[in-house]
Amino acid sequence: MNRREFLLSTVATGAMALAAPVAFAADKLTILGSVPNLGFPFFVHMLNEIKAEAQAQGVNLTESDGQNSAPKQTADIEAALVQKVNAIVISPLDVNALAPAIEEAVKAGVPVVTIDRRVDGVEGILAHVGADNVKGGEAEAQAMVAAFPNGAKLFHLQGQPGAGPAIDRNKGVHNVLDPLKDKYQIIFEQTANFARAEALSVTEAGLAANGKPDAIICANDDMALGALEACAARNFNDVKIYGFDALPEALVAVRDGKLAGTVEQFPGQQSRTAVQIAVAFARDKAEPKEKLVLLTPIVIGKDNLDKAERLNETK
Repeated sequence: MNRREFLLSTVATGAMALAAPVAFAADKLTILGSVPNLGFPFFVHMLNEIKAEAQAQGVNLTESDGQNSAPKQTADIEAALVQKVNAIVISPLDVNALAPAIEEAVKAGVPVVTIDRRVDGVEGILAHVGADNVKGGEAEAQAMVAAFPNGAKLFHLQGQPGAGPAIDRNKGVHNVLDPLKDKYQIIFEQTANFARAEALSVTEAGLAANGKPDAIICANDDMALGALEACAARNFNDVKIYGFDALPEALVAVRDGKLAGTVEQFPGQQSRTAVQIAVAFARDKAEPKEKLVLLTPIVIGKDNLDKAERLNETK
């Protein structure tokens, strides 16, 4: 049995676990909205925004939760092709592992718009909408530098290996800090895979081995909140911790002075723009004005909380 036959048989047995079938109107377009893992609040928000824009555009939506599994997200794409969706809007879990399935969709004539995470190795993707994560990583590091003009020792918690945002944010942080390494020393650097519980344990290990840093730069808010918990357990409450994603919980922590800052990358705007591009092409073959749409992230601190996309969700 070849790969495609296996995946089709998986669809037939119902093991794909796509969203429950809905009685779609025959005259409406149907798009697939796929995110890497609904276990992360960031992707819950992103899928909700995809859903809202699909409704605004008057199209049906098939929802896909990759469940942090490249084979699962790949199989969901295969199922969508069998179901003959009109377009795909996807944030791929791994830019390399998802490339074959996305390429298969493109070859089948289904327009694909990626969000948040680019897949550069596939020709024919309609567009990518995301944040400039290199600039986001640079902004995060620059905020730390501004807080410690005389230098600092810091931890750096990196994101999931193979994920485009993790790669780019890491690059941005090092773009700023590497030329300043005499003043700003990364004394502990390790991935925590974007996960809060893992960040808690990784930070605990870093503190045990290296002592208290001046600051901790994290590639997302879940890791920042895990690092915050580890520091609080040791009464290291003056360590400045920076996150990325501007989740409501992180915004509350910034407001309350527990986090030094978080980076806003406007995921709702990314999601809605991607759906608009996909639907316009599926309906009218309208080519996007730009194939690459990158929003510029900003650091959110106490002084500019009003710039956060999800401030209205805070309590």
